[in-house]
Amino acid sequence: MYEASARVGRADDRLSAGLVRPAGGLPAAAPRRFLFLQGLATRFFERLGAALETRGHAVHRVNFNGGDRAFWRRPGAVDFTGTLADWPGFLDHLLVEKGISDIILFGDCRPVHRAAIRVALARSIPVHVVEEGYLRPDWITFEEGGVNGNSSLPRDPGWYLEEAAGLPPWQDGPLVPGSFRRRAAEDVIYTLSSMAGIWRFPNYTHHRPYHQLVEYAGWLRRLALKRGAERRAAAAIARLGELTGPIFFFPLQLDDDYQVRVHSPFRAMLPAIERVLASFAGHAPRDAHLVVKLHPLDSGLVDWARLVGHTAADCGIGERLTIIDGGDLGTVIQRSVAVVTVNSTVGTLSLAWGVPTIALGTAIYDMPGLTFQGELDDFWRAPTPPDPALFDAFRRVLAARCLIPGSFFNETGLKLAVGAAIARLEAAYARPASGIAEPAGAARGNPATIATAGLTS
Repeated sequence: MYEASARVGRADDRLSAGLVRPAGGLPAAAPRRFLFLQGLATRFFERLGAALETRGHAVHRVNFNGGDRAFWRRPGAVDFTGTLADWPGFLDHLLVEKGISDIILFGDCRPVHRAAIRVALARSIPVHVVEEGYLRPDWITFEEGGVNGNSSLPRDPGWYLEEAAGLPPWQDGPLVPGSFRRRAAEDVIYTLSSMAGIWRFPNYTHHRPYHQLVEYAGWLRRLALKRGAERRAAAAIARLGELTGPIFFFPLQLDDDYQVRVHSPFRAMLPAIERVLASFAGHAPRDAHLVVKLHPLDSGLVDWARLVGHTAADCGIGERLTIIDGGDLGTVIQRSVAVVTVNSTVGTLSLAWGVPTIALGTAIYDMPGLTFQGELDDFWRAPTPPDPALFDAFRRVLAARCLIPGSFFNETGLKLAVGAAIARLEAAYARPASGIAEPAGAARGNPATIATAGLTS
């Protein structure tokens, strides 16, 4: 059913013999078999897979489109060309066939990943979920089981204080800022490769609502206007110092972000905007001012500034509102008396600076002692600052349990992240899948579902 490459075969032989070669100054670890699913358009998974193989582990991969192929230039990958309904049976067969001990994937809300997590749970196989960091910049989330609203981390302040008691003091991670130019270039490579490979993956559907080329059109317009937008944002932020009343800050999130679509009661940004602005109009002090900042990675397909402006006019607060597209985020937070967010990681920045914060959706930092636990209508007049000791314990626990230092779009950051991920993975115990799997592909009337990358089975 599978035609394994010689390289993967050698790794499996080393596993059978119980041989693992130490590397990078780390001690030898028990041999494992890792399966990579979809990642971000970055070389992180490819580099991590190579490092795991170097240390004697077996590494496998499933490609879902041509972009996945382009970012995994290693032998032995398997193309999944079936439908979403075929995927659970296909994966279950693969887990048993290869004796997979761990699954690594980016984002736990993509349809193929939601299904994969269910299959892995039935086989008691740990799933390591990668995401952009809970703390930013210079951190990557690397958490077992799920992230964000699916995280197993409790919302109990006492638990964090107890866990942190045995941890070292907080230290900022190395500065490894990602390159927007590199991020954009690698996204274009992924998109063009996906389009070129559509003949091979006719059933693949992207998890985002807009086609990437449509998003690129929006991005080209936004980039052309970026310099002027930054100048206007800087001037608007400077004018905030002239205001005498309290300033509240509401950072927008991406409309297609699963944080909004899955882990909030709004399911989209416009209802969140309407809720926040209406509450501000009805309950904030009359001399209060609201700053709304567009998301820096928004494609510009939706004119959020116009939507926010119209909503503010309908609420009668047009003169008490500032909309910015750009500018220094830290300066805005530090000039604000409080921050309102759905569940953005901006919330962790405001908490780090001691600024009162309310989260309207599900967020790992939303707990008594950190965020405001009352209603939004009451927040405007009685925002409460976070407990500094609790936040210190919170971020130290995050760093110890589900964060690794590094960056997806920086060479130094990639090397740092790979090394930290190896240490995290090899510190965890896992056992290979076993048992009998339901027949995949051919048994479902789809004999072409399974193929080795570059080869037809």
